[in-house]
Amino acid sequence: MNNLILIGMMGCGKSTVGRLAAEKLGLAFADTDERIERASGRTIPEIFASEGEEGFRARELDVSRALAREGGLVIACGGGLPTRAEAIAALKTSGVVFWLNREPALIYDTVSMAHRPLGQGGKEAFLERFRQREPIYRRWADYIIEGHTLAAEAAGRIAALYERECQA
Repeated sequence: MNNLILIGMMGCGKSTVGRLAAEKLGLAFADTDERIERASGRTIPEIFASEGEEGFRARELDVSRALAREGGLVIACGGGLPTRAEAIAALKTSGVVFWLNREPALIYDTVSMAHRPLGQGGKEAFLERFRQREPIYRRWADYIIEGHTLAAEAAGRIAALYERECQA
């Protein structure tokens, strides 16, 4: 399989960068959160409110397994997806994983967390969530993209790496 999978903290730009990278590479784009919302007919906050995080993670696992059976995709994963090993393992079997590693304090200071169920605890909680997830992201990443300030820059770096290293 030849999927390109993007992981990283909520708000780090996976969806924006993913769309740009997909366009550059001529691949289709998929966002796990968007797929979950479309399949359930509810928003992520509504799912969290009615089913809790466990219910959401079960839906996320189903979507991950379905996307892993497809090819030619750039997939933007929800920030917590890699915390469930079976979800990210399914995707990793279908392609290469890029971690968008942006400074967590900068993400928190520049991205609205108002509509993100796990972004509600304030800056310290967000930074703690990053500290917990960082080793998980690092474990699953084939490539780490950091030091970028613009989505187009990150997408260009990812597209170039993917074309050079991942296309056989």
